[in-house]
Amino acid sequence: MDTQKTGRLYIIGAGFAGQALANEIKTKAIFGEVVAFLDDNPDTIGRKIDGIPVLGPIKDVARLLRMNPADEAIIAMPGASREYLKEIYGILKRAGFMRIRILPGMSQSVEDDAHLIQTRSIDPQDLLGRTPVAVNLKQSLAYLRGKRVLVTGAGGSIGSELCRQLLSGGVSRLYLFGHGENSIYQIDRELRLLQEEGVGEKTTLIPIIGDLKDREYMDFILARLKADVIFHAAAYKHVPMMEENAVAAIENNFFGTDNLINAARHSGVKRFVFITTDKAVDPVSVYGASKYLCERLVLEAAAKAALEAEKTNYMVVRFGNVLGSRGSIMPLFQKQIEKGGPVTITHPEMRRYFMTIPEACSLVLKAGGVGESGKLYLLDMGEPVRIRDMAEQMIRFYGFEPEEEIKIEYIGLRPGERLDEDLWGKDEIPLDTEFKRIRRVERKRPSTVDPEDLLEKLKPVVHFDPEKSQQYRNTTLLREILEDAIPSLMPLRLAQGITVNGY
Repeated sequence: MDTQKTGRLYIIGAGFAGQALANEIKTKAIFGEVVAFLDDNPDTIGRKIDGIPVLGPIKDVARLLRMNPADEAIIAMPGASREYLKEIYGILKRAGFMRIRILPGMSQSVEDDAHLIQTRSIDPQDLLGRTPVAVNLKQSLAYLRGKRVLVTGAGGSIGSELCRQLLSGGVSRLYLFGHGENSIYQIDRELRLLQEEGVGEKTTLIPIIGDLKDREYMDFILARLKADVIFHAAAYKHVPMMEENAVAAIENNFFGTDNLINAARHSGVKRFVFITTDKAVDPVSVYGASKYLCERLVLEAAAKAALEAEKTNYMVVRFGNVLGSRGSIMPLFQKQIEKGGPVTITHPEMRRYFMTIPEACSLVLKAGGVGESGKLYLLDMGEPVRIRDMAEQMIRFYGFEPEEEIKIEYIGLRPGERLDEDLWGKDEIPLDTEFKRIRRVERKRPSTVDPEDLLEKLKPVVHFDPEKSQQYRNTTLLREILEDAIPSLMPLRLAQGITVNGY
């Protein structure tokens, strides 16, 4: 939250969220004065709420306001549609508001819970894409009450949002696991500040710096944490970079996930939720292949658990791109626009599925509770979005015209990329469930890929063996092994003539 002291504050929306923010601002008395609520509800317009007038309709009133540079608008309508938010944003910009903040959408809100610290500057992800599904977090997280929960990759885009939402779940301990000191430090401090400001419930936060690739350490730490539930979000995930660092991708993602599963089994974890990607569908990149193999590992672990009467439930949740994640196109486009362009796109017809990070995480948490062991669940991503259209919308969001003021350039597909991503493969069938925007994926025929066999074949490539020293970090051998097991990898390599370094 931006805590800069302001002048007059206008809260857009006089519902429970707007009233909660107004009361907090009034109590703290350091963030400015709430002058009025702006609302389109005819039953509310003309009233006063705790002495603050409700003015409207917003479109008419905004034109009459006389702004000064310190004036600020806070949009507090967590249930509003994307279309309505776009309209409101346009009205506020035309009215002269230079600073516009927003309270996150319903997928992050909990019943009548709204706090000033949750507000942030509005950005394109709040206006692009479809309206997120509303998820009652307290209800969805009931299965985690009193439990010890471990989130891997807790400092990343998905992992950190899972942690924010888990604050509302009444978990006894929340373990923030990651190998990046700075990112774990940042999410730990953020969560503690949120707790101090009354967000969520009392939860013991425990930051843990560790590496999935260290099998002995994973056994050691999970035996001591005694986690009940694991949400596995950690991964190396930048496609072109992983093409250049293929061994590292397999070591971290594939071998790391195997280490985590092994440690979870030994330590008595009750529920293991693996987060995967549409790039695992008939993969053409090393990253996609690594996630596909992880899917198979988790599902096979579930089958073994069922045969051996283990109590661990293993499930997989797959979805496509998320808006605003680190390293994704939105932050890249923003930086390119801020420096005057050009905005670079791989291909004019490239399309991707998108949803917001909060919505994806809310549905992951829900699927983790309602899902069955040994099942692969798919989040309904809606229709794919053309990347060019998204770039043009972002350029306009920042007040420029595409091509006229900010140029768009096409740079061509990079290694491991494809024009379109599918959410399910040719051997898979998506089936509806009783839960909104959560599907279950069934295979038409059993997979022929044996992840245990691949782990054994790839072991001397990943881990140094003096008797097989020529195989260590041998990228050519790694690709040959992967391509023998996953035929979808071969055509792209042949077509693009990919060459990569050994590390």
